[in-house]
Amino acid sequence: MPAAEEALARLSEIPNVTVLANAPLASYTRFGIGGPADIYAETACEAAFVRALEVARASGLSSMVMGGGTNLIVSDEGFRGVMLRFVAARIEAEGRRVTAEAGAVLQDLVDFTVERGLAGLETLAGIPGSVGAAVYGNAGAYGHSIAERVRHVRFFDGAGVRTLDAAECRFRYRESVFKSCKEWFIFSAELEMEPGDSELLRRTAAEIVEVRNRKFPVTMKCAGSIFKNLLLAELPAAVAARVPPAVVREGKVPAAWFLEQAGAKGMRNGEMRVADYHANLIYNAGGATAAQLRALIDELKCRVRNEFGMELEEEVQYVGFPSGVAGGGDCGKSPYTSA
Repeated sequence: MPAAEEALARLSEIPNVTVLANAPLASYTRFGIGGPADIYAETACEAAFVRALEVARASGLSSMVMGGGTNLIVSDEGFRGVMLRFVAARIEAEGRRVTAEAGAVLQDLVDFTVERGLAGLETLAGIPGSVGAAVYGNAGAYGHSIAERVRHVRFFDGAGVRTLDAAECRFRYRESVFKSCKEWFIFSAELEMEPGDSELLRRTAAEIVEVRNRKFPVTMKCAGSIFKNLLLAELPAAVAARVPPAVVREGKVPAAWFLEQAGAKGMRNGEMRVADYHANLIYNAGGATAAQLRALIDELKCRVRNEFGMELEEEVQYVGFPSGVAGGGDCGKSPYTSA
């Protein structure tokens, strides 16, 4: 029996696991692009997830775990292997401590805390994705990040379930230890909140969502910002000298500023477009492909590299692309046009 057929049969035998063959991953990502996974399996049970992961690894097939799919770019060919997803979404509170499972929607966690007068996550309002992904990438906005509230993270390390405290998670700007340890998978996070006025928190969150929805409408097929902002203190001196002081926010320079200087606004490759009002926003206007998106991202990186001699780093993750596919040096020699 071929490996994929055997893996599909064994995964289907695990209780509490939903298994699909040739599952279209485009329906699980916000960009709405990408081909199928040979096998897709999801569960809300930790024990079932561990067993499914064991089966996937024993099959010899490639395996990967996805969260909410917000920041994933899946290739047009899809993923040749087993795509796993942990979807448990329970959120509970005991006093000021809140425990959220990795599959919970981040906005649901924000709403949960705001309604209970628990302060500390309201600035994350409107950020798409799951709690697990937010911890993984240390999601944040308006000068705050989820790391400020994380007390413990419960995860599977490939051999057993463990817990790390906040210091052991090694959080920094859009980073955590989980990005370095690809065999680790987050199950839940315990957060320590502060008392606050629920009405004030509700107003703050609503205002942030309104601003975010103007830039990133919920119907827009995009991942929000494509590139990470940059820390001013870590920029080469010659580059930092070119940055206007008014652009710097909380010690960070928006990637959009560098992109705008490189002429990114309004660029397009087919139906994959850079917004004409935000240089760090790429969206699928309808019918675009993953190849077009990847090529457009590579072109933007190339232009910034040529203009500033530095590399932008993506917030998005690539699935199903061959390694080393990123573009090289010659910019402007592909079908990029201005809107």
